[in-house]
Amino acid sequence: MEIRILGTGCPKCHKLEEETRQAAVEMGLVCNIEKVTELKDIMSYGVMMTPALVVDGEVKVVGKVPAREDIKKLLA
Repeated sequence: MEIRILGTGCPKCHKLEEETRQAAVEMGLVCNIEKVTELKDIMSYGVMMTPALVVDGEVKVVGKVPAREDIKKLLA
């Protein structure tokens, strides 16, 4: 599973990364989590607001930090 956190480094971006990593650990997932900070790379996903969560190339969340339980549902 490939997970990307899109964001330029704002507090919400850091929070989404933290919550996603913790959700993956709690679920026992084997995955690669990558932080994408370059604007051109973020925009290549069609994302205009950050943070964003991308799972296996599909944008799942834009502009907010969902609760950890909701992130788990997106990763399942």
